[in-house]
Amino acid sequence: MRDDGSNISSEDCAILKGDKMSEIPQKTANMGFIILVSMVATLGGFLFGYDTGVIAGTVKGLEDAFNTSAAAKGFAVSSMLLGSAVGALIAGRLSDRFGRRNMLMVAALFFIVSAWGSGVANTIAEFISYRMLGGLAVGAASVMAPAYISEIAPARMRGALTSIQQMAIVFGFAACFFVNYFIAQSTGLTEGAQTAIISKFGVDAEAWRWMFWVELIPAVAFFLFLFLIPQSPRFLMIRNKDDKARKSLTRLFGAGVAEAKVADIRESLSTDHVPSFKDLFLGGKIRPIVWVGIGLAVFQQLVGINVIFYYGNVLWEAAGFAEGDAFKKQVIAGVLSVIAVSITMFTIDKFGRRLLMIVGSAGMAITLGIVAYAFSTGEVINLAEGEIVMSDGMGQIAFISAMVYAFLFNMTWGPVMWVLLGEMFPNQIRGAALAAAGFAQWIANFVVTLTFPLMLGSIGLAASFGIYSAFAFISILFVAKAVTETKGMELEDMVG
Repeated sequence: MRDDGSNISSEDCAILKGDKMSEIPQKTANMGFIILVSMVATLGGFLFGYDTGVIAGTVKGLEDAFNTSAAAKGFAVSSMLLGSAVGALIAGRLSDRFGRRNMLMVAALFFIVSAWGSGVANTIAEFISYRMLGGLAVGAASVMAPAYISEIAPARMRGALTSIQQMAIVFGFAACFFVNYFIAQSTGLTEGAQTAIISKFGVDAEAWRWMFWVELIPAVAFFLFLFLIPQSPRFLMIRNKDDKARKSLTRLFGAGVAEAKVADIRESLSTDHVPSFKDLFLGGKIRPIVWVGIGLAVFQQLVGINVIFYYGNVLWEAAGFAEGDAFKKQVIAGVLSVIAVSITMFTIDKFGRRLLMIVGSAGMAITLGIVAYAFSTGEVINLAEGEIVMSDGMGQIAFISAMVYAFLFNMTWGPVMWVLLGEMFPNQIRGAALAAAGFAQWIANFVVTLTFPLMLGSIGLAASFGIYSAFAFISILFVAKAVTETKGMELEDMVG
């Protein structure tokens, strides 16, 4: 019987007996509820995108408000990423103990406090402390949302549903770019627009502070909506709460499928123990599959994508574009990112993970190389600030190539890396392995973000983008040699 009282067909029963969950007809799953649950979970991804992207529009405001040096500016921008690394590291382990949903709730509370505190900060130290708190939330959301979705989604749709996480991230980026542009435009987009005083809802504050406060709206909504979604069935069974897991699976797939999945998961856990970081080691060495996850996470950052998102305004102003044009270019980047992830959602479960990543790596290597060449044709007028004068033609080539690069990233490595991390690890080590990979991803993000202002003032834009292009080329070889296709596989069948 299904949870709606109807009988499961003989065809469905035959499939269930074969434990081929990926082949269960879609009618046996409550797809409306599954999609709704996935969308709620990925509100964390939206906040991830907004919270990491909002800094791009506030850099000049921070410089004026706190009189920061280049090094201090780099740390202020990247400080959140240290918090993200810690958040990713501890969230995976804590989620094995307290549950994926509960950790997302804690992350939502941290988002709220960070958004408010970043806007009211009066010193650079205070600002950094609130940003690091937000980083804890971003790190937790980055690993918990894909893990949660992977554990409630049917195998045949897991790639598409997990890709919603990246869609939410780029929506968050796009939203903060629109918000930054709108707030800056209210000051006339003049020089120093970010530090101009604007009045909203009876509160006078610099424009850059409002860019952070707007985040309070989705952060509060995220916290409230999390009360509507169930705990992960696999987490419940790890904690020996089979009855609650059965109820959760029944809501997701129907009673008959729930029974089959309970048996499936219990069998996969029968020889296991309570998960811990020790599970990442085999024979005294880190498991190969964990190294693959770490490699994927690091390469996703070494191609330099967050230079475009975090320093976009600074980048395009350094290349000679006006401040207003720089804001508009960030908006364009956000819109293209949304389109790119939309394409991935409809193709990832058809073409698989490896092909998309190899194509993306090749495309990024080429487009980053073109960006580097375009910048190399410019005349350096202020190496300390990375300022160059380019011809109009080369400026447009640099911009178009950078947008194509961002499009390719968000169609391939952006969403696919998180899909793989959410599904490639065996049940026993998923939480801990995601924590390790997430930690590595955020540390790499921190290093790239911190070093870009220093590289900008020492080796210039052309050489910097040449380095990112080289890492994109190396990532082709890494995927071809190390990554195994996971399309259509059940989580219980993952090994490593």
